[in-house]
Amino acid sequence: MERRVERPPLAKRLKRFLRYLLIRTVLLCLQPLPLGWARALGSRLGGWAYAIAGGERRKALKSLATAFPEKSDAQRQELARASFRHLGAAALEVACTGALDRGLESLVAWPEADRAVLDAALAKGKGVVFISGHVGNWELLARRVARAGYPSQSIAKETTDPRLTKLVERFRERGGVRSIWRGQDGAARAMLRALRAGEILGLLIDQDTKVQSLFVPFFGQLAATPRAAADLAVRTGAAVVTGFCHRVEGGGYRLVMEDVPLPEGEDREAAALVLTAALSARIEAAIRRTPEQWVWMHQRWKTRPPVEATPQALLSGAAPATAR
Repeated sequence: MERRVERPPLAKRLKRFLRYLLIRTVLLCLQPLPLGWARALGSRLGGWAYAIAGGERRKALKSLATAFPEKSDAQRQELARASFRHLGAAALEVACTGALDRGLESLVAWPEADRAVLDAALAKGKGVVFISGHVGNWELLARRVARAGYPSQSIAKETTDPRLTKLVERFRERGGVRSIWRGQDGAARAMLRALRAGEILGLLIDQDTKVQSLFVPFFGQLAATPRAAADLAVRTGAAVVTGFCHRVEGGGYRLVMEDVPLPEGEDREAAALVLTAALSARIEAAIRRTPEQWVWMHQRWKTRPPVEATPQALLSGAAPATAR
């Protein structure tokens, strides 16, 4: 029997349509703006959001208290405010696709040493599991690599509105980035095909989401961390690279890349845990470099392990890593 798909209530469908219409209108209005203007406007809007969105502000401050207990309340408040401003600026920069693509190479510096890391990983011939987080501007990271001619696909989560999902997909496709939508039929096979074809497969693993996860240390606390990246690398032998796109002084960005060795041994579960912990540590280090450029309003430590354990005990094998 064919499964019946229930449509959302009329009120919810209307709300989604109006949201989609608003986003499309805003994007059309932003198109003619120079990047500098868009960046300044986004920063101003982010500052207003910090002042107005009390719930998100409190989440950010709670996360910062967990990550930086040594900082004063005033320091954490300034970091949270700067994070809101950065995210606003980054969002509006990305919206100016015309100006963005015309000046992408000058906007996003990619030093030869960091490019060599990716070239060496691709030269191994087994594809690259490319790991990043919501640091700096992750959309520009994928776009810069893809428009430089590197075959790239990224794993993404669909929005609740198919129209918005299509909008995101078209934006990424114009930049040469193809999307594999997590949860869709055939997504797992598509990931394996990409690696077997020697392509770059990008994943963001710095958020607590409803996917299979392992508990590994993150700012001194155990955090549920998506395990798919480690599982793919361990299973296929693909090279693993971490990369981030940090905003630098003057308004531009710089790509930073680093290879991550695969754990040795035949125990895939243990290897996945060790690799996930190593990747989480690289993401933490990237956030510490530019803490104002991370999404602190995300509830990173929301899911707790069912068995209380210290990060040290978990990684030594004294306590189980729990998958969801």
